[in-house]
Amino acid sequence: MMGFQAAPAQLFYDFSLDEHVPADHLLRRIDQHLDLEGIRTQLKPYYSSTGRPSIDPDLMMRMLIVGYSMGIRSERRLCEEVHLNLAYRWFCRLGLDGKVPDHSSFSKNRHGRFRQSDILRHLFETVVERCLAQGLVGAEGFAVDASLIAADANKQRSVPGVEWNLDAAKDSASRSVQEYLEVLDDSAFGAASPVTPKFISASDPAAQWTGAHKGHAFFAYATNYLIDTDHGVILDVEATRAIRQAEVGASRTMIDRTEERFGLKPDYLVADSAYGSAENLAWLVKHKTIAPHIPVFDKSTRTDGTFSRADFVWDGEHDRYVCPAGKELLQFHRRYATPRSGITSEGTRLYRARKQDCDACELKPRCCPNAPTRKVPRDLHEDARDVARAIAGTPAYERSRHRRKKVEMLFAHLKRILRMARLRLRGQCGARDEFLLAATAQNLRRLAKLRPPCRLAAAAAL
Repeated sequence: MMGFQAAPAQLFYDFSLDEHVPADHLLRRIDQHLDLEGIRTQLKPYYSSTGRPSIDPDLMMRMLIVGYSMGIRSERRLCEEVHLNLAYRWFCRLGLDGKVPDHSSFSKNRHGRFRQSDILRHLFETVVERCLAQGLVGAEGFAVDASLIAADANKQRSVPGVEWNLDAAKDSASRSVQEYLEVLDDSAFGAASPVTPKFISASDPAAQWTGAHKGHAFFAYATNYLIDTDHGVILDVEATRAIRQAEVGASRTMIDRTEERFGLKPDYLVADSAYGSAENLAWLVKHKTIAPHIPVFDKSTRTDGTFSRADFVWDGEHDRYVCPAGKELLQFHRRYATPRSGITSEGTRLYRARKQDCDACELKPRCCPNAPTRKVPRDLHEDARDVARAIAGTPAYERSRHRRKKVEMLFAHLKRILRMARLRLRGQCGARDEFLLAATAQNLRRLAKLRPPCRLAAAAAL
């Protein structure tokens, strides 16, 4: 006989929200590692001492963590999901009858006290400290990389870079334009490169027009991660323009900030060839004493059949190069009454062979067929490049290159699982907020996976 479900006649129910959240639910595991006690202290100076009570900042932080941990990109939808989902209500301490704040509250606080107090950076660093306390950071090796995230900007509403009127932009009331004007001298944005972008978005001028993905060009920001290669914990995150100079500068900022904030300095740093410039390698080797497990960015290899710079042997003791024919190349072949630095405008020293040596050499057609003598440039920081080249031939280098893939996996997780393929907020402040919250969520998920609650670990052992 077909059953029929009648409406329940009970007027009162004994209902425990905690019992309806599974013991292995992601948010329950995250909650064990989340400490928001410092949020109120950090935000207290930014609230008035009079007036109506505001929305609890603890509730807003928990809702943002739910959104970024579960891939809910819209704050309007986040409020709806928290209202309906029991696990979300339990995590946000709302109970069954707690009122969910309106989505507009997030925007008001984000543009106000959240940015004034830098609370999202504080939240991120609190989670990193928790990772340190749980023994997830070894500090033996770090990896750094950047990934492009599409900005909330449309090509159809952009203007050519040469037609961008800075004076007219100053009169704009747009928040993102005002933020852009504030970072014109910032090394991560306006001062990263003197080159004018091909297009500038009127709605988000700080976004970089880029074709780095070898497909259709688009407006984007770069999220920069500094991670520990042991467990892939994100130690720092920085938002920059989507160009190599800004990304390399961000890596230095993150290394310095991590050392200052947590007292961590790695034995080696792993990165791709974009970070292998002579200047950056010299900073790592000479100033930070960090071994660079980085491919050297070198364009000296020739493809026309003539000798490359690698075919010339460097003799540091006598400050010279030795050519394949055994002749020496010197920077100066005679003494000058007024000593010369010999440094070119490109930051190199030129080592030249003697003309008589080149004229009589049988290897000249393979060395300098179109020049009277051979010249070999040597960068001022070539010794740091030599250190990186020497490391590249070691087994430790091969192992570290394999471990560098963890940062690529984090970017894939960011875009595919957390659904951050495109930013929701505009301006460099919006990009920074989103990247901080996403990195916080990724670290919390990593903690939940590697350090589960005690009762879950005991159950797994049985």
